[in-house]
Amino acid sequence: MCGPGVVKRYVSKISGPLLDRIDLHVEVTPVSYDELTTTERPKLTSTDIRERVLRVREVQAERFKDLRDVYSNAQMPSRMVHDVCKLDSTGLTLLKTAMERLQLSARAYDRILKVARTAADLAGSKDIRIEDLAEAIHCRSLDREGWAG
Repeated sequence: MCGPGVVKRYVSKISGPLLDRIDLHVEVTPVSYDELTTTERPKLTSTDIRERVLRVREVQAERFKDLRDVYSNAQMPSRMVHDVCKLDSTGLTLLKTAMERLQLSARAYDRILKVARTAADLAGSKDIRIEDLAEAIHCRSLDREGWAG
């Protein structure tokens, strides 16, 4: 395991434009022995997860059925993002705040909306909810100041 300073130096070598092209930035923290040995874990199987993913892929295939070479939210061109990934006023305020505080680029903005749309699809929601948007913003952890210490 690397110390926070080592990780921070390593992450700082990755250029902003490269980070912008990565949709999900997730810090994986060590799991304690107690967490590993607990018997109270969710009973989610690989089969359950596979079924959810396949269901969402069907939703997205239907959404983009009239488009050539677009089969999922991630492949959506920027010009479509505002039509497919609409936010209510609360969502717009949250996203504006995140964009300003994290100093995110226009590319990161589109990526957050696409991930939020996928989170909403996974939840079976027609609209992007505030929790979907918050989850997508959270998945931009490498953009956050002070990441890894």
